[in-house]
Amino acid sequence: MGDLLITVAPTGAETAKADCPQLPTTLDELVDTAQRCEAAGAAMVHVHIRDAEHRPTLDQVRLNEAVAALRSETSLVVQLSTGGSVHDPLSDRLKVLDAGPDSCSLTMGTTNFGDDVFMNPWPFVRELYQLSQEAGVVPEFELFDLGQVAALHRLLDLHGLPFGGKVHVDLVMGVPGGMPGTADALVAAVAALPAQTTSWAATGIGRSTLAVGLATLSKGGHLRVGMEDVLTLARGVPVEHNEQLVSRAVEMGRVAQRTPMTSAEARELLGLAA
Repeated sequence: MGDLLITVAPTGAETAKADCPQLPTTLDELVDTAQRCEAAGAAMVHVHIRDAEHRPTLDQVRLNEAVAALRSETSLVVQLSTGGSVHDPLSDRLKVLDAGPDSCSLTMGTTNFGDDVFMNPWPFVRELYQLSQEAGVVPEFELFDLGQVAALHRLLDLHGLPFGGKVHVDLVMGVPGGMPGTADALVAAVAALPAQTTSWAATGIGRSTLAVGLATLSKGGHLRVGMEDVLTLARGVPVEHNEQLVSRAVEMGRVAQRTPMTSAEARELLGLAA
């Protein structure tokens, strides 16, 4: 039995294909990446999509095609980002659920995101959460700071448990403008999580990846890795494929005596139907 959920976030919305040609931005590249990462030990894929010019998009047809292709060619839990890029309107982000993913990201507040602002006003958070409950989509609550941990308490008190009855959280650490990617910050965030939390993971952005990953394993959490979050394996050593990051997470887990979950085990953890 696996006890470590590894999620791969292969693309994101921030890195340009011209700057990183190995970034998977076409549907074929996304499916190939998902297959290789599943074989390496990932059980869930966190999906951002791109248009024909490799720019971030929330085009409904492309979202539908991505979900269908990933379901057909892998057994991974398919999680769509409702964040899109920082420039996408809130109305388009709400429509992501129409593509029928297994899971969706749900960020619990507005965050300074480098020089940009990632907008998640409270009325939008509430509406997205209620839509996910109605659509039978399991949210992953993405928390960028301790204020967003407090907002999760407030949301669950107002609207109850998610579809499936489980509360899965991802701590996003190391974003300029969010909480730092340190063990101290992780311990504080985990201590403040709602009692209803049934599982949590953490993501270390950039050079905080390893520090956050090791602290997460020591605290019993799960891991999200991928080229959305980091583009180097070490100083001056670029990631050539997301599979490398998944394989490194598996090895870190092995040292901590943690075994990767299968997608079926991940579905049970997240409260998804078989």
